[in-house]
Amino acid sequence: NFCNKLWNAARYVLMQCEEQDTGLDASLPVELSAADRWIISLLQQTEAEVADHIDNYRFDLAAKAMYEFAWHEYCDWYLELTKPILSKANDNQAAKRGTRRTLVRVLEAALRLMHPIMPFITEEIWQNIKGLAGVSGDSIMLQPYPVADTALVDQAALTEIEWVKAFIMGIRRIRSEMDIKPGQVLDVLLQNWNDTDKALFTTSEAFARTLAKVGNVTWLEAGADAPESATALVGEMQILIPLAGLIDKDAEIARLSKEIEKLQKNLGGLEGRLNNPAFADKAPAAVLEQTRKQADEQRVALGQLVGQLEKIRAL
Repeated sequence: NFCNKLWNAARYVLMQCEEQDTGLDASLPVELSAADRWIISLLQQTEAEVADHIDNYRFDLAAKAMYEFAWHEYCDWYLELTKPILSKANDNQAAKRGTRRTLVRVLEAALRLMHPIMPFITEEIWQNIKGLAGVSGDSIMLQPYPVADTALVDQAALTEIEWVKAFIMGIRRIRSEMDIKPGQVLDVLLQNWNDTDKALFTTSEAFARTLAKVGNVTWLEAGADAPESATALVGEMQILIPLAGLIDKDAEIARLSKEIEKLQKNLGGLEGRLNNPAFADKAPAAVLEQTRKQADEQRVALGQLVGQLEKIRAL
């Protein structure tokens, strides 16, 4: 399954980049999107993690780190995030050039990273994409092993794309659980948001609208009444999809009950740690503060979902 996933990802990269400008001409401008900077950052973190595991002879953990990066981050998310940028509707050639360059360079580096563990398919794919990445050589075996460059880690891009992922997954989860067609454009209301949420949505709007199929977006002011809606959380911000014409009351009650049960279990675990003298007295101050913050966030989220469940039951 993993080899098939990698093979199909390579086919997508070739389809997007063959006979196209992949940023090899240094005289032409290159613009990196937040998604490009995000995947480059994750590649550096993965390379560092793999190096640490190999140094400690934990080849199992090294393989797991490679797998998680290639499957979940590069194939599942990054390839999807490139589609709005590479679409015919986008006429920003510098952005397209940057995304194509990132597509092939990150794939080429990931192939070198994985080569010692899965040699044959990585060699085959590398031979097909090396020219697009500006690399020459007879074999991937003779190429240098990737080394992390911490200067390429972009914390702002990591924060933005993680927010985008949570936003998209929230809407997709509602679609799945309420049996809403994937292609149906949905109008959403956003409640309990802050300036950071609004700024992140503004900078990543193309990703959210394209991958979550979002239509009109309404930012509700504090205290404003909202219609009965299906709810997802992005941090403390609530994504509301009005239920009129969409709601299966019993299914929504079941969904919210499941989310509440999950939050209650997580909160119980955090409170158990905080109430345990062995943890509270010995844990570093930073760890204690982080645990308290997580518990507070869980309580807020739990209260919001309980309130939403009461609204649905009252329908």
